[in-house]
Parts: sequence; structure tokens; C-alpha cells
Amino acid sequence: MSISLKNKVVLITGASSGFGEDAAKLFAAEGCKVILAARRLDRLQALAAEIQSKGGEALAVPVDVSERAEIEVMVQTALDLYGRIDILFNNAGYGAVNWFENLKPERDIETLIRVNLIGTMLVTRAVIPHMLERGEGHVINMVSVAGLIAAPTITAYSASKFGARAFTDALRREVSHLGIKVSGIYPGPAVTEFGDKLERTQARKTIRRIKYPHLTSEYVAQRVVDVAKRPRRTLVIPWWFRIITTFDTIFPVAVDWITYIFSKKNHNLD
Repeated sequence: MSISLKNKVVLITGASSGFGEDAAKLFAAEGCKVILAARRLDRLQALAAEIQSKGGEALAVPVDVSERAEIEVMVQTALDLYGRIDILFNNAGYGAVNWFENLKPERDIETLIRVNLIGTMLVTRAVIPHMLERGEGHVINMVSVAGLIAAPTITAYSASKFGARAFTDALRREVSHLGIKVSGIYPGPAVTEFGDKLERTQARKTIRRIKYPHLTSEYVAQRVVDVAKRPRRTLVIPWWFRIITTFDTIFPVAVDWITYIFSKKNHNLD
């Protein structure tokens, strides 16, 4: 049975572009009050103005999810205005595509893990007590198929997403009996600003030569809203990625062999 989202208060991190921006528009169209959070305040304000021009309600709050103090201010701002947060959509994150030895330690490993994994955990930690107090709420985490299958050239990103997957599953098993729903979204490659902002490395050029269909940001955002209406533990999109992840689980040696051939052909240590 579908849940009505009208008048739900939705907090969205990473709302300045991509999945977060499109999800904000769709949640607002459902009658939700959306709190837009990201680092780029100008983008958030433009999005809030667009939503408001169509009769929706939106608030722009600048935040860096790697900074705990900023997270606390963001959550308190939402609570001061609305008194509650019904849905938390943890969407903030970024990626790095390169051979591991070429990753920049500070940005591509330390900051990436802080944003993609620790940021998700800290935002949730700031919100979850208020959900528990009310005995209801829904946490939706944007993970990735990289959290289900590990591949060459995305070592740090995949590590962050495997961590996000473990956090999502563990939290759901911890709080579901208390009325809190926790869902993980696992999209495959999609056309968003996220991909456009990746560093132009030789490894990325190699990956881009592999042709496979990409999801649209709008489609992924619509599926996020669908999960808010009809909560479920996980959503892998597109559906056929389940075949790939299942193959990796059942035949890991075969996947090791395939990736061995890929890395041997493309990995230049010079």
C-alpha cells in the first residue's frame, strides 16, 4: 500500500545537483516540505526558488557533511522550523576513478571516506534520536552498486559504499522494531554532474571505453520517491545489475579472472 507523502518533512543532503536535486523537485511535487542541504548555497537557493515558484515549500541550508558542527546546525534548523524530520535522504557524496597508487591520499581517500561514509553516519546520528522519540521516520541512503560489487579503479569509492551498505543494513536491523524504516538505494552508472566532476584520469578514460547503458538522474530520483511511498530494504537499479552482483557472490573466482584480464591489459605502473 502506498504511503501519502503530503506534508512530510524531507531532509536531502547533496541537493544541489543530480539525484538530490531531482528528488527534491519530485518530493516537493508530492506535497512535501523539503530541506535542501549541500555546500553550494547559490545552487540551493536557485532550486528552492524554483520549487517555491511552483507552489512548493523548500528551505536551503548550506552544509559540509564532513563537518559535524555544520550537520548539527542543519538538523537543528530543520527542527526549529518544522518540529520534525520525517524522511532523511542521505545523498551527498563524490567519487574517484583511478588506479589505487595514483589516488590523492587526502582528497581521494580521506575526504572521500569522510563524505561518503562518515558523513552519512553523522547526519543519520543527528537525525535518528528525533525519529526514535516520535516512533516513526524513514532513512534512505544513496549507496551504489559499487557497494555490492568491487571493481578495479574505484577502490576507495567502493570501500566507502561497502561501508555505507553495512551501516544501512545494521541500522535497519537495530531500529526497525522501533518504527524506523531504513532503505538502501543501489543505482548503476547514471548521467549526472557527479560523473562530469570526476578527475580526467587515464583510468577513467579506459573505463569510459566500456559501453553500457546509463540511468538518467530523473529516473533514479523517481525510484527514490517510490521507495519513500513503498518502503523496502534495498532497491538495485537497473534490475539486471542483480544478475551481475549475484554472479560475483556465487562465482567470485570467475570475476577475479575477468578483472585480472582487464587490469593486466590496462594497468600502467609507469
